[in-house]
Amino acid sequence: MTAAITDVPDNEPLLETRALGFYRQDEPVFMSLNFRLHIGELGLIEGDNGSGKTTLMRILAGLLHVDEGELHWRGKPLQRDQCLGEMLFLGHQLGLKADLSPSENLRIALGLHGHRIQTSVTSALAEVGLSGYEDEPVRRLSAGQKKRAALAKLLLLPAALWLLDEPYANLDRTGIALVNRFLQEHLARGGAALVTTHGAVSFHGGEAQRIRMHA
Repeated sequence: MTAAITDVPDNEPLLETRALGFYRQDEPVFMSLNFRLHIGELGLIEGDNGSGKTTLMRILAGLLHVDEGELHWRGKPLQRDQCLGEMLFLGHQLGLKADLSPSENLRIALGLHGHRIQTSVTSALAEVGLSGYEDEPVRRLSAGQKKRAALAKLLLLPAALWLLDEPYANLDRTGIALVNRFLQEHLARGGAALVTTHGAVSFHGGEAQRIRMHA
């Protein structure tokens, strides 16, 4: 089991993109994207609808292949087999099996990605407001409860980089505040995060890096 986020030299980015580009049917979705994300840093991915925000997240998560440019992780060309479990992607598809309970879904995630040993499945679900729903099939939960079940992964998995695509969708004000607190705590303990959002993020640890998407 993995328990801690490993250190990165202060001057070395955790993640770096170099002239990154992606095409769909020979048309550019985005081109020449360059940014560096260090530990303790939050990056806000901004852009119009169709500018490639979700596409970028899926590339970083290894779900799409990059067409141009380079990805570097901890100062070296990114090799997926060397950073397994170090990136956690939460997108529009929450990655929950509908016929399993939140507890069962989380235990599967722990088996695949490791476990931040300070937190149990039960306590994580309680913290996201799902006490009493631990064993309910996910298909019976509301959209907001499903989102909270997925957010519990943030408390359990030891990933250094969070890739959060619209993490505030389907959440009430209490849920939004919960996500902001999770982000703050993650950055404080040496993690980093990339977030696409329409303005709900509240970051108190310094100025967030703004990454503008354009073709």
